[in-house]
Amino acid sequence: MTNDQQSAYSKSGVDIDAKMELLRRAKSKIAGTRTAGSAGEWGLFGGLFKSPGKDHLLVSSTDGVGTKLKVAHMVGRHDTVGQDIVNHCVNDILAQGAEPLFFLDYIGAQKLDPGIFAEVIEGLCKACRENNCALVGGETAEMPGLYPAGEYDLVGTIVGAVSKKRLITGMGVKSGDVLIGLPSSGLHTNGYSLARRTIFEKAGKKVSDILPGTKKTFGEALLAVHRSYLKPVRKLMDAVKIHALAHITGGGFVDNIDRFLPKGLCAVVDRSTWTPLPIFQFIQQAGKVDRDEMYKVFNMGIGLVLFVARADAEKTVKLLRAAGEKPVAVGFVEKGPEPVRLIG
Repeated sequence: MTNDQQSAYSKSGVDIDAKMELLRRAKSKIAGTRTAGSAGEWGLFGGLFKSPGKDHLLVSSTDGVGTKLKVAHMVGRHDTVGQDIVNHCVNDILAQGAEPLFFLDYIGAQKLDPGIFAEVIEGLCKACRENNCALVGGETAEMPGLYPAGEYDLVGTIVGAVSKKRLITGMGVKSGDVLIGLPSSGLHTNGYSLARRTIFEKAGKKVSDILPGTKKTFGEALLAVHRSYLKPVRKLMDAVKIHALAHITGGGFVDNIDRFLPKGLCAVVDRSTWTPLPIFQFIQQAGKVDRDEMYKVFNMGIGLVLFVARADAEKTVKLLRAAGEKPVAVGFVEKGPEPVRLIG
């Protein structure tokens, strides 16, 4: 292309040279996420990764950060959302017992902001390193007219692997099993449309206002990074047979547990066993949100639920505590027609 043609494209809102320069600057950070399975150089048309072997199954998941990005813009901080999308996807494949191999991201914007782009990439790379997951590629797109000025979208795809003998399907769940919950850091990446409407429109709060009952601002509470449960669960899997794992995301307890529970069994979740985080209490009270809807939209302070045999429950709690977690027995499995029942 001639300089005139490039100039015309730039005037229409897309600067190819500027985008490539941003990617070149990010290359060293991305290279820092390489793992033992990484193959080839970053920047090719396709990312390369070594096969885990014929005795393994590949497990994949795709998700986005959603309207949590709106809060990131309000606060002016963008490094946490990159961590959010990686950790969310890690937890999704962990539900089948899989460990991450590699990750790909998509960042779409009307026009890429160099500072924001660098923060997002930093968050992606940080979480990939922490989860031993290689960032092998992705897509960065400028699309004037499609995205609002100054805003962007962030989506990620993860591929992991699990040995066939360690695959978790939920079919091993039995009556009498105990549900062990692991705490969340906050909303994680779900329910932000309701949270923003309640906090900023109905209650008239600002991101700089202090959340009642805490020393954190609303902005800090809402941008709390979506936790990865990989490390504690990986250690636990070596010592305890996990019958099922539920990542509590959109749909809350009812929809996420219903994904795998065998027919004829009911997971009873006792809400009296833990206290919801202050951010959830504020949303429920300020928004006059029905209690049952709260537990359907949000994780309410429990980000992951493990199903284990009653005989393994005490051992599970001890091992999780030794790993630095604060596990809570949040329910049990019994025979029944409905897949999930909330009590307490």
